[in-house]
Amino acid sequence: MVRPPPILPLAPCRRDSGRNRSGFRSAATVYNGPIADAGGFDLLRRIWLVFAQACTVCLAVLFVVTTLRPDLLARPGDKAGRVVLMQETSTPVSMPKIATVSDAAKKAIPAVVGIYTSKEVRPRGPIVDDPLVRRYFPDLAERMPKQRATSLGSGVIVSAEGHVLTNNHVIDGADDIQIVLADGRRMGARVRGTDPESDLAVLKAEGDNFPAITLGALERVQVGDFVLAIGNPFGFGNTVTLGIVSALGRNHLGINTFEDFIQTDAAINFGNSGGALVDTAGNLIGINSTIFSQSGGSLGIGFAIPVSIARNVLEQIIRDGVVTRGWLGVEPQDLTVDVAKALALENVIGVPVRAIVRDSPAEHAGIQVRDVVLEIDGKPTRDRTALLARIAELAPGSVVSVKLWRERKLQAVDVTVGRRPAPP
Repeated sequence: MVRPPPILPLAPCRRDSGRNRSGFRSAATVYNGPIADAGGFDLLRRIWLVFAQACTVCLAVLFVVTTLRPDLLARPGDKAGRVVLMQETSTPVSMPKIATVSDAAKKAIPAVVGIYTSKEVRPRGPIVDDPLVRRYFPDLAERMPKQRATSLGSGVIVSAEGHVLTNNHVIDGADDIQIVLADGRRMGARVRGTDPESDLAVLKAEGDNFPAITLGALERVQVGDFVLAIGNPFGFGNTVTLGIVSALGRNHLGINTFEDFIQTDAAINFGNSGGALVDTAGNLIGINSTIFSQSGGSLGIGFAIPVSIARNVLEQIIRDGVVTRGWLGVEPQDLTVDVAKALALENVIGVPVRAIVRDSPAEHAGIQVRDVVLEIDGKPTRDRTALLARIAELAPGSVVSVKLWRERKLQAVDVTVGRRPAPP
């Protein structure tokens, strides 16, 4: 039987002078001059570690600032950045609600103000308005002494600098505006800008370090959620009423050009216009605007402008002084059953074009009367309200694709968006 050769332990390697059996030297032993000692390598290694740790700390600080205070990084000339610092909620959906509605009221009440306005008006009466008197004395009303009419409403402080968001109809035509804070302070305010098409206005109060409300997120609002309406009804001062969100996305009310109302049954009365509609966390989700009533009192059907529209209008007014919207120059109409039959439309969902403004972007692009607009920039236009909203959010000067239904065929045209003219 043949035995395998024994496995012997390896002898420890012995370092020679750099020459191996074949007579070649290793690269490390070819150079016989001085080489850097271990201390030099340790110093370079420490410098590299300090540099790497400093970069890591800087990146961590930048991440924290970007997440918590992005306004600190906004450049003065950057129009995309916020012009005014507004508090916005970052509360996740899964975070528990505040225990009681009183906590929400205590959080929001300091930021809600009463607004008192006055303006000069011409006297009215049966004699002045009589057609026969006006025929023979056309300047009678102008010669009579003018009277001052007063009005009241509510507003919401949205920045510590004193910007107040309210309804346009609250301050429309006023030549003197006074606001009263929750702590009783009274001060003057001036109009920073208005947007009649959404019935919103921004005031600037005299002073600083105001209590500002926190802006909520409309996408977290659901039908059935509890809400609080805070305002100045009948001049009584800050008053809180409780209700729920009855509906979202209310439009076709004929109140404003751009409508996307939150409907609530929280009591809203005369003087509540411009006040705050807040959720149970005390965050602003809407600006109370109008009610449906045949008697003038609350019937449990109130409407508030959502915070998404209010935020956009607020930022544009503070930044530019005006609200800029896109414009194509088409006059739309709703697609009713009769219109669909007249245009021989079957299974087509869109908005017919009733008229085209002369020398408008739509005319230059070749859009014609009786065309049916199906999509704008890839977004469907199911009705007249959706069409106006899609056009309004377009940036003037940009080029968008408009999908049309014309003579039983799909067509697409490119339109250069114009600037929406100011309302008359």
